[in-house]
Amino acid sequence: MNRIPVESSNLSSVGYDPDRRVLEIEFNSGGIYQYSSVPKSEYDGLMSASSKGSYFVQNIKNNYSTTKIR
Repeated sequence: MNRIPVESSNLSSVGYDPDRRVLEIEFNSGGIYQYSSVPKSEYDGLMSASSKGSYFVQNIKNNYSTTKIR
Protein backbone atom coordinates (compact mmCIF):
# COMPACT_ATOMS: atom_id res chain seq x y z
CA MET A 1 0.00 0.00 0.00
CA ASN A 2 1.25 3.46 -0.82
CA ARG A 3 1.58 5.68 2.21
CA ILE A 4 1.84 9.46 2.37
CA PRO A 5 4.47 11.01 4.69
CA VAL A 6 2.86 13.08 7.46
CA GLU A 7 4.09 15.69 9.93
CA SER A 8 3.73 14.09 13.34
CA SER A 9 5.85 13.32 16.38
CA ASN A 10 4.36 9.80 16.44
CA LEU A 11 3.25 8.90 12.89
CA SER A 12 5.60 8.69 9.92
CA SER A 13 3.25 7.88 7.03
CA VAL A 14 -0.39 6.98 6.39
CA GLY A 15 -2.08 4.99 3.63
CA TYR A 16 -5.67 4.00 2.95
CA ASP A 17 -7.34 1.43 0.68
CA PRO A 18 -10.96 2.54 0.22
CA ASP A 19 -12.02 -0.72 -1.46
CA ARG A 20 -10.84 -2.84 1.49
CA ARG A 21 -11.38 -0.07 4.08
CA VAL A 22 -7.90 -0.66 5.45
CA LEU A 23 -5.89 2.12 7.10
CA GLU A 24 -2.14 1.54 7.22
CA ILE A 25 0.06 3.58 9.55
CA GLU A 26 3.83 3.61 9.84
CA PHE A 27 5.03 4.95 13.16
CA ASN A 28 8.25 6.84 13.78
CA SER A 29 9.36 3.85 15.88
CA GLY A 30 9.40 1.79 12.66
CA GLY A 31 6.28 -0.29 13.29
CA ILE A 32 3.67 -0.62 10.55
CA TYR A 33 0.08 -1.52 11.43
CA GLN A 34 -3.09 -2.06 9.44
CA TYR A 35 -6.51 -1.18 10.86
CA SER A 36 -9.55 -2.97 9.38
CA SER A 37 -13.08 -1.72 8.57
CA VAL A 38 -12.05 1.94 8.81
CA PRO A 39 -14.47 4.30 7.03
CA LYS A 40 -13.01 6.83 4.61
CA SER A 41 -14.34 9.63 6.83
CA GLU A 42 -11.98 8.43 9.59
CA TYR A 43 -9.02 8.52 7.17
CA ASP A 44 -10.05 12.01 6.02
CA GLY A 45 -10.33 13.14 9.64
CA LEU A 46 -6.87 11.82 10.44
CA MET A 47 -5.28 13.47 7.42
CA SER A 48 -6.89 16.85 8.14
CA ALA A 49 -6.24 16.82 11.89
CA SER A 50 -3.85 19.44 13.24
CA SER A 51 -2.43 16.76 15.57
CA LYS A 52 -2.43 13.42 13.78
CA GLY A 53 -1.05 11.62 16.84
CA SER A 54 -3.87 12.89 19.06
CA TYR A 55 -6.48 12.07 16.44
CA PHE A 56 -5.07 8.56 16.13
CA VAL A 57 -5.19 7.94 19.89
CA GLN A 58 -8.71 9.37 20.29
CA ASN A 59 -10.39 7.91 17.20
CA ILE A 60 -8.47 4.95 15.77
CA LYS A 61 -6.30 3.21 18.37
CA ASN A 62 -8.26 0.46 20.16
CA ASN A 63 -11.35 1.14 17.99
CA TYR A 64 -10.47 -1.07 15.01
CA SER A 65 -9.09 -4.56 14.51
CA THR A 66 -5.29 -4.26 14.17
CA THR A 67 -2.66 -6.32 12.37
CA LYS A 68 1.04 -5.66 12.82
CA ILE A 69 2.84 -5.73 9.47
CA ARG A 70 6.34 -4.86 10.73
